Amino acid sequence: MSETGQNTAAPELARDHAALTDTFASRRYFRKFDAITRHLAQVAGVMEAEGRMNAREVDILTRYVTAISYTFRALSMKYLLAGRDTGQFFGSLQIDTVESGFPVFNELLVMANDAQQAPGHLAGMRDTEALKTEMVRRIVGEQELPTKLQFALSQRLYYEELAKGALFWARNDPQALWLSGEGDRRRYLLHWAVYDSQINLPTVYLMEVEDTGRTALPKDERRWPEVQAQLMGQSMGALKLVTIATAFDCYFNDLHPKRLRRFHIGPMYSHAYTRQTGPLREVLAEAGSTIGQDWALAWTVEELESERVEEEKVGWFTTAEREVFALDPFSGRGVDTGATRTERAIILPERPYQVLAEMNPAGFASVRKFVVGQADRVLSYR
Repeated sequence: MSETGQNTAAPELARDHAALTDTFASRRYFRKFDAITRHLAQVAGVMEAEGRMNAREVDILTRYVTAISYTFRALSMKYLLAGRDTGQFFGSLQIDTVESGFPVFNELLVMANDAQQAPGHLAGMRDTEALKTEMVRRIVGEQELPTKLQFALSQRLYYEELAKGALFWARNDPQALWLSGEGDRRRYLLHWAVYDSQINLPTVYLMEVEDTGRTALPKDERRWPEVQAQLMGQSMGALKLVTIATAFDCYFNDLHPKRLRRFHIGPMYSHAYTRQTGPLREVLAEAGSTIGQDWALAWTVEELESERVEEEKVGWFTTAEREVFALDPFSGRGVDTGATRTERAIILPERPYQVLAEMNPAGFASVRKFVVGQADRVLSYR
């Protein structure tokens, strides 16, 4: 077992997954992510102040980040007593230590199943106050550590968090917001999110669409379910944006994707918890930061924009508009990235940033740096 309480006994898990079997390591991990998600909301505010995102887009992104924080809060309750003898083995949080630093995809699948059964579990449990009262009686009257009651309370709090809803699930289906236009041409902002099962990272999508159909898209009982299914089926990190947008454009003759963005939230790097390779790993090792400061979070935004429209025959007497997307013109990279532009950023505390600036590793000159300084204030550096 490692110093962070990670159980690496199983060969198949040792490669890229690890279980946090130590109580204190598990709690430090969740505190770290609680701070990170708060900083992410601040980063979105900085992007709005710079005019790179509008208030509506920031609100959407902030809601997804908040949902991620609720998911971590629920998991922190579930595994509150990890490593303690509760009378039965209830598992440990599995995290991806190589690709992402986030919980593995299966944790969210199990959580979604638990959420379906949360009302039944809560109905069969004593309420929070009754459990706390019994715990005090055991401690004071019988002078014993009420571990089993603590476990019961942690599970009660877990199911309460699930029952509240508004969490980030493995699939967060598309929603539509009206932007402008009426009659024959309307503009909507579609947004959805997934937890990528291949790399164990939350990914958020925003697509601006022009609708030339007879019925407004969100009210169209035929097209709207098809749109939701098509977008969710294409929401894989391995697919390029141009592939996703082109497939959508060709499938729907009266829906025209004008702009598509994908936000990759992560990976999270931590010298104590993850085993990623590369400059950030070395930076965190050199920084030797105190507990809670030993982290860096990558943040990548891919963007694809329509450059012009062409007409294409789709029948004997009809044509449809088809989008021609602008790809990154520099060194032909657009063909490789499938995007108009890609921006990479990292969020990290002040001490690791100072080490990063001193080491100045290759490839980081173009990476945007958001630095968490005094009083949790987030500053932006190029």
